[in-house]
Amino acid sequence: MHPSENLPSASAPRPLAAAPPAVTSVSPTSGSTAGGTSVTVTGTGFTGATAVRFGATQATSFTVDSDTQITAVTPQGTGTVQVTVTTSAGTSNEFVTYGYTTLSAPVLSALSPSSGPGAGGTVVTLSGSGFTGATAVRFGAVPASFTVVSSTQITATAPAGSGTAQVTVTTPGGTSNGVAYTYTSAPVPVLSSLNPSSGPAAGGTSVTLTGSGFTGATAVRFGTATASFTVVSTTQITATAPAGSGTAQVTVTTPGGTSNGVAYTYTSASVPVLSSVSPNSGTTAGGTTVTLTGTGLAATSAVRFGATAATSFTVVSDTVLTAVAPPGNGTVQVTVTTPGGSSNGVSYTYSVTPTLSSVSPNQGPTSGGNTVTLTGANLTGTTEVDFGATPATSFTVLSPTQITAVAPAAVAGAVDITVTAPGGTGTLHSSYFFVNAPVLTAVAPLSGPLAGGNTVTLLGTHLVEATAVRFANTAASSFTVVSDSQITAVVPAGAAGAADVTVSTAGGTSNPVTYTYVAAPVLTALAPTQGPTSGGNTVTLTGTRLSQVTKVLVGTLPVGFTVVSDSHLVADVPAGAVGPVDVTVVGPGGTSGPQSYTRVSSPGI
Repeated sequence: MHPSENLPSASAPRPLAAAPPAVTSVSPTSGSTAGGTSVTVTGTGFTGATAVRFGATQATSFTVDSDTQITAVTPQGTGTVQVTVTTSAGTSNEFVTYGYTTLSAPVLSALSPSSGPGAGGTVVTLSGSGFTGATAVRFGAVPASFTVVSSTQITATAPAGSGTAQVTVTTPGGTSNGVAYTYTSAPVPVLSSLNPSSGPAAGGTSVTLTGSGFTGATAVRFGTATASFTVVSTTQITATAPAGSGTAQVTVTTPGGTSNGVAYTYTSASVPVLSSVSPNSGTTAGGTTVTLTGTGLAATSAVRFGATAATSFTVVSDTVLTAVAPPGNGTVQVTVTTPGGSSNGVSYTYSVTPTLSSVSPNQGPTSGGNTVTLTGANLTGTTEVDFGATPATSFTVLSPTQITAVAPAAVAGAVDITVTAPGGTGTLHSSYFFVNAPVLTAVAPLSGPLAGGNTVTLLGTHLVEATAVRFANTAASSFTVVSDSQITAVVPAGAAGAADVTVSTAGGTSNPVTYTYVAAPVLTALAPTQGPTSGGNTVTLTGTRLSQVTKVLVGTLPVGFTVVSDSHLVADVPAGAVGPVDVTVVGPGGTSGPQSYTRVSSPGI
């Protein structure tokens, strides 16, 4: 057998084992024995965590937020326990504790108000302590709807009842003491004023009634005529005056009775007056709802846009009505007609429908925030820009043919872009694509020479649209997108040490993965510097950065070697011809300079 055929194979140094996780703190540091408390665990080495324990019991659930933070939900327990985190590298120290506390029953100290009508509906503020996690609020034996504002305050809506009821709060810790709430009899309502106190005989005027005891109102009457109404509060009602004549007494009826009357005067019709229309423009196709403001509008019988009747209209009050514009062109005068005559005209302009022809750029990150330019026609007066169903964060109309808009955040995928202007809406279908930000998971190999020029493989997701690969702030010499999950890149030159590698796409810039620039090993001496042609002896190589050596070459022949330290290794010398031969070492940072080794003939016998 040739001596070189039985040499031990070279093997790369083993990587250092990952450090086990470490827990430094938890927040909060205590919680209910019933469990269910959300706890933030802080420390290091949490990536890939497989278990979080409170004592010997696993957390009900947990989420690894980052390498330094986990959010865990406590299991049931008692006393003080150690909090630990387990990963593939081991289990953390047991120096951080969590205390289980026994919940006490809530304490109720006050109600505000402490009384209300028997019909219920009063919003009551409960003050006390220990309200967190409340499961019930009762007025006597009757449950109430409620909201926990804080551990010391609850708002509840009193149910119907009578007499005096004890209000209690129930939590996992028990049921509180009772505090008295008194149901009162409904008073007779009192009406003090009307605003306005007069209106046209045709009715339709919106009237505000002021007084007291309006809760639970069942009727509002103008004389004997019933009015439609809304109870705003216990002291205010808005009602629409029915048609009438002369002076009518307005009354309010509640379960407590009927109020005193306050006079409302019906007036003769006058010529209506228009003061404004809003909006003052809309699409030529019609369908725009406009608000007309003026006086004497309560008895409106017609609304016209030029000579064309409105598609429909609604009288809101004697001073306001809404109308739906019919189709039209140009600028027209809007008028209203009542029994008192026809009003003056106010101008309304029919606008041309906007159109969109292009979007640039046509893609961007799902986080939004980038500016896009929209090109089209009839964009003046644009009031809204939407990406799909989401409004643009902001936009600026530059001219009748151009808008710049800031894209909102959205999920990945194609969306329509729509502009809304007085003339209608214009849509460019599936014209903009929200792109997921790229994600990097690995780089291989993890290190290479300072001079660069070696090729690395980047693994991750959403890589197919890559526009740049950077090592720290330096662009890769070149890169090739292999698939949506893989890129190969040629490493640029760099300084010794770690560098963040990132990938950029229209969706943004990825998280970094670490690549290390490593200097080439250096050989400074061999001992001995010569040996027999038959080989079989060893030499000691001295230099620097030898701990990462992956190959020792005698000439061009790889030989077996053993790393002694970062400055020494021992290599086997193979047989060879008489004369000098270069000895070099190879590491992640490249190949060292040579040292000469000389083979000499054995002395003759």
